[in-house]
Amino acid sequence: MASTKAAPAPAPLDFDLVQGDVLLGGIPKKTETYFFFQIKDTHVHEFRAQLAHLIPLITSTAQVQHDRKRISESKKEKQGHIIKIIGVNIAFSHKGLVKLGITDQIGDKTFNAGMLADAENLGDPGTKPSSGPFDPDWKPEFKKEIHGMILVAGDSRTTTHEKMEQVTKIFKVGEHDASIHRIFQIIGDVRPGKEQGHEHFGFADGISQPAVKDVDLHPLPGQETIRQGIVLLGREGDTPDVDGVTSRPSWALDGTFLAFRLLSQLVPEFNTFLEQNPIPKVLPPSLGSELLGARLVGRWKSGAPIDITPTADDPALGKNANKNNNFRYDFPEDPKTQTRCPFAAHTRKTNPRADLEDLKIPTESRRIIRSGIQFGPEVTAEEASSKKTKHDRGLLFVGYQSNLANGFQFIQRSWANNAGFPIQKPVTPGLDPLIGQTIDSAARTMSGTNPQSQNIDLSLPVWVVPKGGEYFFTPSIRALKQRFALHHGQGHHDEL
Repeated sequence: MASTKAAPAPAPLDFDLVQGDVLLGGIPKKTETYFFFQIKDTHVHEFRAQLAHLIPLITSTAQVQHDRKRISESKKEKQGHIIKIIGVNIAFSHKGLVKLGITDQIGDKTFNAGMLADAENLGDPGTKPSSGPFDPDWKPEFKKEIHGMILVAGDSRTTTHEKMEQVTKIFKVGEHDASIHRIFQIIGDVRPGKEQGHEHFGFADGISQPAVKDVDLHPLPGQETIRQGIVLLGREGDTPDVDGVTSRPSWALDGTFLAFRLLSQLVPEFNTFLEQNPIPKVLPPSLGSELLGARLVGRWKSGAPIDITPTADDPALGKNANKNNNFRYDFPEDPKTQTRCPFAAHTRKTNPRADLEDLKIPTESRRIIRSGIQFGPEVTAEEASSKKTKHDRGLLFVGYQSNLANGFQFIQRSWANNAGFPIQKPVTPGLDPLIGQTIDSAARTMSGTNPQSQNIDLSLPVWVVPKGGEYFFTPSIRALKQRFALHHGQGHHDEL
């Protein structure tokens, strides 16, 4: 077993050693395939040997930086074509690490337990038998033992399919002597046309990502800069989450924990709710429905924040990266009224800004870097007419952080699912209207949807349904080479 002795102060961050989906906005993509796998008991040695052949295909942050520069130059030159880009990353569950013989205490209790064991705490729907563990209403594939995930992202399905074929051949997937078994595979795609950059409910997404110190060198107005260790293990700001563990294994440096969630969205039902519950006294009623949607989310569909423009959309503001995140919920009326933005609006629940900062409660440790993608078809005419979902669609959520209990888990349990958050408000805010979940059968409600009747609770149907997920560790490229892969001449128990 490798030593857990604290390492000396690390060298400055090297972009060549960090997997590429973590920083700088992640791998540029129009489409992305997630391949979940299980390592065969009889082929662990073979898998680790084959992993050495995958490593040259792993995309680094340095490559992402180069690719994003190419994209920027192409846009400036108005070349009018999509640049061919491909990226590959790999991550492992705790059970996957154990399967590989890597049993060092990595310092994260939530990761060690896995998401299936955390499903009840997250509020996922399911059943609790009289004896035995909670059984969430997940896809059965996610209830199996998943050891790892390979993601392939790129400019087109053709490009990603070809690369995934190359990757799976390394592990002989489909052959009798394959080292891994495919558990589940799912493809996500950026939405088409004018909906590009918008999630399936129609709202612009990914606007309020944090900047990372000494990585994102030109943060935008309103963009919070966090220390590297909030995302990367072993860096400034990193805090292990296991009693008695004060440092990470040296090989864990520049790795990160990945929370993956398969979230189905009931889009026709969401749209119908807005149509049937327009904000009163707003004419025409369609604008009242649009305003309700904006007050549930915290932004208009354009991305314009309602805290800045509370009564009407401002598409120019939504598109302006120098203005669309430059707010704090600190207008004079914001702390005690819901006139501009409901306390429980999705964007306010998951990034409360002045609601906590002005109470001297830091939020840096709660920030995560999101890098997911939409999946499923656009709403069909039949679905729109029947007002009922018939085809699965939603979000393949990916969030990176150095401490799952501080990041994803905390945001879901203590903010989104907590009707009393934000704190110290004159009324009970209610649940996050999109992702907030009740642990029991209690109704989902939120206050403040109607700015003229801010104390009235609105009952909310469920529109976002968790179908599965897992917690993974994304190692640095150095760790993949030196701790995970076996190289020619190494035996089963050799350590690097």
